[in-house]
Amino acid sequence: MPMPFVEIHDRQPAVAGQFYTNDAEALRVEVEGYLSQAQPKNAAHTILAMAPHAGYYYSGIIAGITLGQANLAETVLLLGPNHTGLGKPFAVWPNGRWLFPGGALKVDEELAALLCDKEPLFEPDTLAHQREHSLEVMVPFLATLNPNTRIVPVSISHPSLDTLIGVGKTIGRALRAFDRPVSILVSSDMSHFVPHDLAKAQDTEALEPALRLDAVRFFETVRGSNISMCGVLPMTVGIAAALELGATESEITGYATSGQINGEMRRVVGYAGMLVS
Repeated sequence: MPMPFVEIHDRQPAVAGQFYTNDAEALRVEVEGYLSQAQPKNAAHTILAMAPHAGYYYSGIIAGITLGQANLAETVLLLGPNHTGLGKPFAVWPNGRWLFPGGALKVDEELAALLCDKEPLFEPDTLAHQREHSLEVMVPFLATLNPNTRIVPVSISHPSLDTLIGVGKTIGRALRAFDRPVSILVSSDMSHFVPHDLAKAQDTEALEPALRLDAVRFFETVRGSNISMCGVLPMTVGIAAALELGATESEITGYATSGQINGEMRRVVGYAGMLVS
């Protein structure tokens, strides 16, 4: 096992007070409310989940019903897109804690080091995460579900399909050999800033190969049809990893657009939840 990283990195929240409230008690109540609307927790271990990362006002309910139904391991590998363009193409937050109003989740330093050892493209890098919201908004949900959850946050910006598939397979093999169960959580919104009906049609087109766990077809569909799904890169990695871990079942937990929340149907963002076991 590689030596652990030495310098400790705690991450302060970047979007508290914007994407979600910075009031600790109000945040707890809000997240519990979203999670309470989920179907009963799945019996099967959740290998892979996908949940949206917009402001909680818009996407909190889809995130809540998805993560509330998920049967997540106590260690969660977080895969998200890089909206800022900062940092490494596969940026791993190596250690320390991710703070949020009212608490923190510890980074699973052992798993972070193992993944960096097994996959040369994985690099310890905090810059990619400093102003990135996609994984931060997942943390209060995971902490509410289980405050002992440990996370390994990875920000992904590498655009090559072959590389993404290869990295996903490496992750799957590493997790299969790891001595503790791990779930993968991909953070992604769907179509951006198109009319409601077009978003639903495009997002249905994108989700169909994802449900079939066809990572190549999923990537090619999103790119080929110009679907503005921000998490296509981490979800491609996640599907490839899930297949290595023996995934066979998938389901959509919910779908909505921002227009159904604010009434503006001409320019929406789509939100979907998905579970794979």
